[in-house]
Amino acid sequence: MSQKNQFAELPLPLFQGDEVVSTSQPPSQPSYIRDHRKRLRTRFIEGGAAAMPDYELLELVLFRAIARRDVKPLAWRLLDQFGDFNRVISAPPERLCKIKGVGDAVVQELKIIEAAAHRLARSKVMQQHVLTGWDALLDYCHTTMAHRETEQFRVLYLDRKNMLVADEEQAKGTVDHVPVYPREVVKRALELNASALILVHNHPSGDPTPSEADITMTNQVQDAALALGLTVHDHLIIGKSRELSFRSEGYL
Repeated sequence: MSQKNQFAELPLPLFQGDEVVSTSQPPSQPSYIRDHRKRLRTRFIEGGAAAMPDYELLELVLFRAIARRDVKPLAWRLLDQFGDFNRVISAPPERLCKIKGVGDAVVQELKIIEAAAHRLARSKVMQQHVLTGWDALLDYCHTTMAHRETEQFRVLYLDRKNMLVADEEQAKGTVDHVPVYPREVVKRALELNASALILVHNHPSGDPTPSEADITMTNQVQDAALALGLTVHDHLIIGKSRELSFRSEGYL
């Protein structure tokens, strides 16, 4: 067996328990692996995620994709490459697949965890009064954008009561640039019958300090919005561990 495939995955099960089952009936799981997995699951149930370091939480995710092998080395390789648990599950599939031992099943499990996290965070802000639930909004933005490796520009559209009615990705870019078209932003607001906007984009560098291009783009969107009677409440730049508010910093 080649080194590249030493963590080769098996097809994911549908309703056959929590681990992968092979139709060819491979050798049973070694007892030391079985016992290790049982201990980790027990610690998670009794103490929750706070009781586990990133590599062990990642092992729990990998258990479903790789049934009968020690996944700790793979967990450490993923963390060495991407930095932490959040960046692992947020990593692009094409980059994940470059890691020795990662195949379709591992990518699928990681992306399921990422999608679940996004959906949970999103459910706390959709159809909610955004300005009184600001902390939940910031949590959502950090969950969905803080660990991306390229820039993403999103617009949150609000109705007359400042309820969030739509959250839409407007553009993707490179590690330090994303193209934004102010006319398209305000045109979409009219289509949604929105009255206000919150602009959001991330800085993959981790530093949310706005660039001159960020400031210019924000002014262009604000000018286009004002011409149509729309309000730009804020522009948030999401860094790795903190965010910057244009409104709070005096840019708006």
